[in-house]
Amino acid sequence: MTDTPTPTPDPAAERTPTTSRRQRLVAPLVVTLVAALVTLLVAFGPMLTKGSEAPPAGQAAGTATGDAPGQPAGEPGQPGEPADTSEQDAQIAALATLARRTPGDPVALGAEDAPVVLINYSEYQCPFCGKFARDTKPTLVTEYVDKGLLRIEWRDFPYLGPESTTAAHAGRAAAEQGRFWEFHDAIFADQQPPNSGKLTEGFLAGIAERIGLDVAQFRTDLADPEVQAPVAEDFDEGQSIGVTGTPAFLINGNPVIGAQPTETFTQIIDAELAKAEAATAEAK
Repeated sequence: MTDTPTPTPDPAAERTPTTSRRQRLVAPLVVTLVAALVTLLVAFGPMLTKGSEAPPAGQAAGTATGDAPGQPAGEPGQPGEPADTSEQDAQIAALATLARRTPGDPVALGAEDAPVVLINYSEYQCPFCGKFARDTKPTLVTEYVDKGLLRIEWRDFPYLGPESTTAAHAGRAAAEQGRFWEFHDAIFADQQPPNSGKLTEGFLAGIAERIGLDVAQFRTDLADPEVQAPVAEDFDEGQSIGVTGTPAFLINGNPVIGAQPTETFTQIIDAELAKAEAATAEAK
């Protein structure tokens, strides 16, 4: 990540409040999820950050692990006392309820009934999001998604500035034509430096053209408030559980913060698959 400060956008200035997703996140659950993320990051932080590259300053784990403000999440602060195991299990289960499993969701990959769901809070200007998209996602798709074992659900979290918001809207415009993941891969393959002024509507339309979209329709959808609305909803959801930076992940409710090695993801996925298999065997 660069040393350039990365401002958090003013939601009131950049987003129109929406309520459809909020209706699912009723107040008691929101309180539970915030507490869950804090406790889990304290308890599991050393395991999740071992061997990682430091994510951007302002990362979600920054305050949750006791780090000083602005300290990269990959550098653990003073750990607290681990929560009781049963409490941790309940908190993970609460976070796991954020999986949508929406039929035909254009910003999700994999079977709706996959035993493991990975939720990815991400944004297009974040270099560490790009690293995950280029280095880790292809492996997860080949080894798990294509085999019906994993579902990946995208969540927009455009916190690095107006260019991030524009890019997030562009992703949703591509989704309107059923080509979200092609757009996702193309923008990360040609990722621009944060807040460089290069991530313009024209640049995004050029990507749309390269992947075969109807560019005129893409531009129309890019400016459509109804198409933009899910971006605000995702951002609200992330904030409600304490996400302040990217990338941040939930794997069946287990938090993974930052640009972790691919092995970190596969280990957690394998553990969740083993639990699912054991539960199925027990039910027989």
